[in-house]
Amino acid sequence: MKVGVIGLGRFGYNVATTLSIKGIEVLAIDNNEDIISSIRDSVTQAVCINITDEKSLRSVGADEMDIIIVAMGENFAQSTLITALLKKRLKIPRVITRSINNIHREIVTLIGADETIIPEEDIGIRLAEQISSPFSHFFRLTEQFSVSQLQTPPSFIGIEVSNLEIFKNYKVRCIAVKKEEDFIPIEPGYAIQEGDMLLMAGREEDLKKIARLS
Repeated sequence: MKVGVIGLGRFGYNVATTLSIKGIEVLAIDNNEDIISSIRDSVTQAVCINITDEKSLRSVGADEMDIIIVAMGENFAQSTLITALLKKRLKIPRVITRSINNIHREIVTLIGADETIIPEEDIGIRLAEQISSPFSHFFRLTEQFSVSQLQTPPSFIGIEVSNLEIFKNYKVRCIAVKKEEDFIPIEPGYAIQEGDMLLMAGREEDLKKIARLS
């Protein structure tokens, strides 16, 4: 997979370097030479160009990327122009655009952004969900489907997963058990032990029902 990150402020810089650490081929693009110099050794390729110029973007291989993240959010007009350029001219399969507010989000979505994010808003919502949630960790995948970590309910201890009939009784699935710092896919014959951290998947309302057992 090849990922381009355009705009290397704090957000874009962290996205680019983290993707690189994860083994992703990253093309980092900015119009500030100092920033490019600081990130050059941390990504596959880092280039300083006019980020709103189609010819410049093509010259560095931006049109060969599978995903491009438009990471600057402060410059409303610039990020909107780049998003349109990437989708309409360079035909990038997946463009993710950072937005500064909901109006910006609606505009870049209309011109073709496949995904939009408002980092401050998303982080705030995630923090509120974690604080108010009965789960130790909670990840919302869609409006209807989530994954959460759940401390083993006392009534589950010593019973094999297949005998608990978790899906039949609670409409959620137990997909893994956490052992030390790793998650291990759970087998139907696994007998749940005291202290196990279970990874559950299902609708939030159903996950909350099973969480009340802990």
